[in-house]
Amino acid sequence: MAEFTGERVIPGEVDTDLWNEHVARYLFAARLARQKRVLDIACGTGYGTHELAGTATSAVGIDRAPEAIQYASSHFGRSNLTFLQASAGEIPFPDSSFDLITAFEVIEHLTDWRRLLAEARRLLRPGGQFVVSTPNKLYYAQSREQAGPNPFHEHEFTFDEFRIALEEYFPAATLFVQNHSEAVVFQPVGQRSAAELRLETGRPDTSTCHFFLAVCALTPQMGAPAFAFLPSAANVLRERELHIARLEQELQKKDLWLEDLKTEHATLVERFRGQTADLEARNKWALKLNDELAEVSKNVSRLETELAAEQSAGREMAAGYEGKIAELSEEVASRTKWAIDTEQRLTGELQAKCEELASCVQSLKDAETSLEERTKWALQLSREREEILTQLNLVQSSRWYRVGRKFGLGPEVRTA
Repeated sequence: MAEFTGERVIPGEVDTDLWNEHVARYLFAARLARQKRVLDIACGTGYGTHELAGTATSAVGIDRAPEAIQYASSHFGRSNLTFLQASAGEIPFPDSSFDLITAFEVIEHLTDWRRLLAEARRLLRPGGQFVVSTPNKLYYAQSREQAGPNPFHEHEFTFDEFRIALEEYFPAATLFVQNHSEAVVFQPVGQRSAAELRLETGRPDTSTCHFFLAVCALTPQMGAPAFAFLPSAANVLRERELHIARLEQELQKKDLWLEDLKTEHATLVERFRGQTADLEARNKWALKLNDELAEVSKNVSRLETELAAEQSAGREMAAGYEGKIAELSEEVASRTKWAIDTEQRLTGELQAKCEELASCVQSLKDAETSLEERTKWALQLSREREEILTQLNLVQSSRWYRVGRKFGLGPEVRTA
């Protein structure tokens, strides 16, 4: 089910006065719809398009809201009635398609309201009529003074603005004002009869009227009769009495609400006084804290000065230490280089000595080997000598040797 927001009229969900206000515009236009092709722009829930279709050859209702088209299609049906989802600024029909076009309470909702007027002119046949309405900006602003501007309205019109805007697109425009007026009605009971209407003459005040309505055409029009709609359920005095009763109930609620507010106000005042006393005590405490803070600030300033001096001295000491460290680093580097060089030199010398010692050890080994061989050879010679001496001794002691020597025979053998 569609939701009533105050901008789209839903049958059965609005009060009688608001319903009659909207229906009256369609009844006004229905007099012009006989045997014509009709387009109802921003048809909403479709009740008005259904009214126009009662005398029209065909009627089309368009609205950009899919829920409105769904509601209209499911609640209002005629063989010559069609509902279509479309925008008021882009209507999907060829030029000169309609004899009567209506656009009630839609132009003020459009940012590009000129597009609506241009589309209506494009779609209107020569001799056709465009019926358009909008609320009076001056009256509407006054009636919504407490609630504020309507958030759904993009551009509202004064009477002169509305007239000038229509004349830009339509050479002929007859303007009407719509008011919800009182009437004193004498109606026979139990039978239906003709009605006689007496409407006092006089020029309406366009600055205080509720709505503007215009019948626009591309060619001059003949006649502009007044139209009055008197609903069968209309009883202005009764409606006012009910409205006054509702207002009295609202006033009673507001009186109770006001009493509650007074009680709450007294409580708040007492609380405020307590908070004021507490605030004064806190202010005194804050002043004391400010004095203490000032003294602390002085101490902090003194400490910051001392700290700055100590930091300066520390930086100088650190610079001295850095110089000493640099000198020691250079000395350490020099000594390290000397140690490395000395180590390399001693390592070379040690390696040379080791090689020399190894050579000596080898020579000693060679000498020992040679000595062992010579000792073996000497012992061999000694043994051979002993053997020879033994043999010589044997020869010398031999009788034959002695005899030979006597006779000068044989060699002379001498022993060492």
